[in-house]
Amino acid sequence: MELGRLFGTDGVRGVVNEELNPELVVRLGLAIGSFFDKGSRILVAMDSRAGGELIKNIVAGALMSTGVKVYDAGLAPTPALQYAVKSNGFDGGVMVTASHNPPEYNGIKVIGSHGIEVDRDEEEAIEELYWENRFRRVSWRELSHHVEKYPLVIEEYVKAVVSHVDRDLIKSRNYRLLVDPANSVGSLTTPLIARELGVKPIVVNGTLDPLFSGRLPEPTVENLAETSKLVREVGVALGVAHDADADRVIMIDEKGVVHWGDRTAALLARYLREKGLKGRVYTAVSSSVIVEEVLRPLNIDVVWLKVGSVDIAHTMRRNGDALCGFEENGGFMYPPHQYVRDGGMTTALFLEMLATYGVPASQLFESLPKYHTVKKKYKMSRESALAVVEKVKEAFRNERLITIDGVKVVSSDYWLLVRPSGTEPLLRVMIEAKTIERLDEVSQLVDSLISEVTGR
Repeated sequence: MELGRLFGTDGVRGVVNEELNPELVVRLGLAIGSFFDKGSRILVAMDSRAGGELIKNIVAGALMSTGVKVYDAGLAPTPALQYAVKSNGFDGGVMVTASHNPPEYNGIKVIGSHGIEVDRDEEEAIEELYWENRFRRVSWRELSHHVEKYPLVIEEYVKAVVSHVDRDLIKSRNYRLLVDPANSVGSLTTPLIARELGVKPIVVNGTLDPLFSGRLPEPTVENLAETSKLVREVGVALGVAHDADADRVIMIDEKGVVHWGDRTAALLARYLREKGLKGRVYTAVSSSVIVEEVLRPLNIDVVWLKVGSVDIAHTMRRNGDALCGFEENGGFMYPPHQYVRDGGMTTALFLEMLATYGVPASQLFESLPKYHTVKKKYKMSRESALAVVEKVKEAFRNERLITIDGVKVVSSDYWLLVRPSGTEPLLRVMIEAKTIERLDEVSQLVDSLISEVTGR
């Protein structure tokens, strides 16, 4: 972690007992507690990652030291904690998770009273408290005597998700759903949501395992090879795969094809509009231009934003005109429920869409425009990555450029995104084209521009 910067794109993360060591966690907990007012009610929870109990307990103690009242939700998905915070009058929350990162990582997300992670300015305020050691101390007489258990988070969350969809319609289809919660807390909620909707859940990788022995927690095509095979073999209507804190979900159709999140979101946005909901769609520049192709005929405006669910969520909340928001990684935000990524809610909405149209999931995905895709990452310094971005801007200056986060180039038969990673010393490149030949041509040009900068 660079001096002065603790928060990445989505919370504070590091290898447990190395970057994310007890000393850092104590100071970060004190900074978070000092950020909130004395007497604030803060709800904490964790996923199944290694070090979760250690970090949660340290954070809870540090919060109490600053005069904050701490409530413990135990094991819960991030969106379940977020729903509980906004719905039950908590002043904030702390989620112990590193989301999709490898097993050796853990992290801390700070939630505001609205249920959304604190915005970038608030992150900086917490960081200032951390680096300047400006921690509030209360006298021993003002300290809370204990952390109060708050066991209702899962129950309240499941009930809320189910309330937003047509339960009877979904139940009438007698669906079977394969759920892969990545050996983490999605196993506590998504099977329950399915059962409440009259859907039979078949769970794989459903034990809580800090080593993620079933598969790595990032739900990518490569990591879901065995899961997609099971979807075909078991014969279910749909497969869903979560990351470790279940705020994201990737769909697998009945043929075992894994579909990235922007494809799912394009279908859901179209469906919500056809249901009569109105508003703009907010998404990160990493999403495919398929979104515009699908939604433009419906007169739905697409607002492109920086990569990061925090920025999308706060922009939607400020503007108050969102149909939905999403990222290409499987994070979908449904404002009538809450302004945050929610894998359980997304699953319920997708099941309702399937039941409404009465067609297989594969048929819905096949209705989308066809693109060939390549995603690459290159190890390099942030300075080199920014230099590549400038090279790309110049080389593609005659095309439509979106420069909110790196540079996104949009042409008639391809698009590409080149941007520095927000969490690692990497350059991320995404390219989609309508033909393999065009994909190879654009990919080779981008590779040559990278070589000009790196000398490799």
